[in-house]
Amino acid sequence: MLISCGRCGKMHARGYKCSKGRIYKKDDTDKLRSTYAWTQKAKQIKIDALGLCEVCKACGVYTYKDLEVHHITKLKDDPNGLLDDYNLVCLCVEHHKQADAGDIDADYLKKLAKGRYNDS
Repeated sequence: MLISCGRCGKMHARGYKCSKGRIYKKDDTDKLRSTYAWTQKAKQIKIDALGLCEVCKACGVYTYKDLEVHHITKLKDDPNGLLDDYNLVCLCVEHHKQADAGDIDADYLKKLAKGRYNDS
């Protein structure tokens, strides 16, 4: 028996799982990132970093736009690192993508995170 698919509009066999427009399901790390404590910690990290990308700043470039807070050790590996100042670094979008891809060394990012508090 064929039925009309609500996702793509085509006809599929009953029980067929259409992949068109798949709905993203939040996992535990997404739930952690939606807490008030995380929102406040991310704001604090950006303020402590003086509103600058910490990797750009280390290179002598001052990037103020599109800043994000990156978990150096992934939350799925260590959920306890959610609010750890030394596990968080303020990055521009480009450096955040590089850090997520592993193109920026985690030890270097940890050094920047620790230096954020030693410089002030």
